[in-house]
Amino acid sequence: MNLTPDSFSDGGRIQGVEQALRQAGRLLAQGAAVLDLGGQSTRPGAEEVGPERELERLLPALTAIRAAHPEAVLSVDTFHARVAEAALAAGADWINDVRGGSSLRDPAMAALVARSGCRYVLMHSRGTSSAMDGLAVYGDVVAEVRAELEAASASLQAEGVRREQILWDPGLGFAKTTEQNLELLRRLPELVAAGFPLLVGPSRKRFIGAVLEEPRSRARLWGTAAVCALAAAQGAAVLRVHDVGPIAQVVRMAAAVSPQAAR
Repeated sequence: MNLTPDSFSDGGRIQGVEQALRQAGRLLAQGAAVLDLGGQSTRPGAEEVGPERELERLLPALTAIRAAHPEAVLSVDTFHARVAEAALAAGADWINDVRGGSSLRDPAMAALVARSGCRYVLMHSRGTSSAMDGLAVYGDVVAEVRAELEAASASLQAEGVRREQILWDPGLGFAKTTEQNLELLRRLPELVAAGFPLLVGPSRKRFIGAVLEEPRSRARLWGTAAVCALAAAQGAAVLRVHDVGPIAQVVRMAAAVSPQAAR
């Protein structure tokens, strides 16, 4: 749920607390296991608005959704420890940090996560939204993404974060070319083998548009569905998507016909 005017696919679609509450209810009814709320767009080229503006966008909706849905698992998409701390105090359960990478953007984040005991999504990325496209230089993208996530995980654990708090996200679309994203998806088992639950976020992204020659982000549902079915079959634990209802059906059906389901 992007509480922003400029997110790449659905920026500006949620305006105000009432719309946020309605969307939260819809997504939960469609089968969402976690609601991920963000007040800062991280699309390529996005302007960073700073923690004050991020909190203004985030906290009213987060507080209302927590009150209306006390059983829901709420995640907050932020790379600022100040925002993360306020969100946890308001009832968030997870922190989703797109600037985890090989070194935390905000050095205070590790101590906060250790102190709170919350689940923490460590996403691979390089640079900022304005600079990341120029940093998509790898010899072996899968090996290097894994190595950078391992280094960041070790740093977190050295600060007191427990291993079981950490989820990995390979960061599809963040400092990755189309072919690099596809290679990560083909070789997801190599990341799963590291032993951290894997979150994959392909929803409506540019690389799907490039493969399908589809410039309209909201028209990339079926490409997203194909990626999600593959990712789930290869061991992804969490899928981060916009179109919860259709993708929940895709994943449930794929699981029902998988060879493992017959065992």
